[in-house]
Amino acid sequence: MQLIQLEAGKIVDNVVHGGRNLTQVLSEALSRKFDTAQERGALQDLCYGTLRHYSRLAFMLDSLLDRPVQDTALRNLLLVAMYQLQYTKAGAHVVVDQAVKAAKCSNPAASGLVNAVLRNYLRRQPELQETADQEEESRYAYQKWWIDAVKAQYGTRAHEILEAGNRHPPMTLRVNARHASVAEYQKMLASQDIMTQIIEPGALKLERPVPVDRLPKFNEGWVSVQDAGAQYAARLLDVEDGMRVLDACAAPGGKTTHLLELAEIDVVALDKKEQRLQRVRESLQRLHMKAEITCGDAAKPEDWWDGKPFQRILADVPCSASGVVRRHPDIKWLRRPEDIESFAAQQEQILESLWPLLERGGKLLYATCTIFARENEQVVSAFLSQHGDAVRSGISVPGMSDGQLLPNEDHDGFFYALLHKQA
Repeated sequence: MQLIQLEAGKIVDNVVHGGRNLTQVLSEALSRKFDTAQERGALQDLCYGTLRHYSRLAFMLDSLLDRPVQDTALRNLLLVAMYQLQYTKAGAHVVVDQAVKAAKCSNPAASGLVNAVLRNYLRRQPELQETADQEEESRYAYQKWWIDAVKAQYGTRAHEILEAGNRHPPMTLRVNARHASVAEYQKMLASQDIMTQIIEPGALKLERPVPVDRLPKFNEGWVSVQDAGAQYAARLLDVEDGMRVLDACAAPGGKTTHLLELAEIDVVALDKKEQRLQRVRESLQRLHMKAEITCGDAAKPEDWWDGKPFQRILADVPCSASGVVRRHPDIKWLRRPEDIESFAAQQEQILESLWPLLERGGKLLYATCTIFARENEQVVSAFLSQHGDAVRSGISVPGMSDGQLLPNEDHDGFFYALLHKQA
């Protein structure tokens, strides 16, 4: 485990100070070492957990030190170990012992410091937790600008929104209606001692996450893993047999395959990066479905569009992903305030570029996984003010306010706006 602690510390540093994507860095580490599922799972938990609570852990560590630790690897090792002590069920003695051994591997002279700091942390935990709660950045474990933005937009609801982003996300399933009903598949899971709850919009939330190879008929395409909030997209687009549908920014393919489950349609799955489209192909193959895979920029249809209009368009546009930070905790430390405006500019360009591709009488669903109004309501409102042929249709979704779903125990944060092109 001590080697896993050290590796987790390196990955955390690559994200926070190197500005790298957690998924990519973690994937690189797993490809080099840690062959067993237990080791891989442990490394992933340490990386995700430490990043989820990074600024809180860093605040408490600094409170324990007389002077800053100059050795970056040593500092990150301490943060990882403190995460284990605070947020996991690992035995305190075992965690400290492993961290001391890990320090000996990288910096033998520092093993005494590691032992002293962690034991002091255990003694002073209640005091440190109380002190950390006094500062917003350490209380919520976000950058200050992010906290301020959520408070400015949501007022008294800011606390619950920020806290929701720090919880473990649920594992939720989408049942392929072509094979079974939700109730039927729930019984199949129960027969395998996998307990679930049916939640809106007809999704199955697992009591405890399980590997996908434990899901009955997963490889046969009976079920997919997809957040309940994301499952609204295909349903809201209201597809019918025979339609031509564009899924812009389609990767990794969850919404593409959901659309194909709902009706006999011709789907063009578009994405800018060929590497990401491979994920779409894999999803289609597992579910035994077909779609036209196109590599292209949604903002530049002149490079890929064949001139045939679409009856439906799903514009699941690039965004800050502020609604899914519990699944991607690196986002909290990689995003900068200026990124929001940059994403909004991209979103406006994509929406403007896709609108001419929609036939009159058709519908376009604008979707993001962010909670910031600058990327959501403001983009849609500006578009509507400039296009007299665009009408926003009402959406009826439990818990949604003006198109915004906020993260909670059942789903991540999403925004939807359904636009109808007048005939």
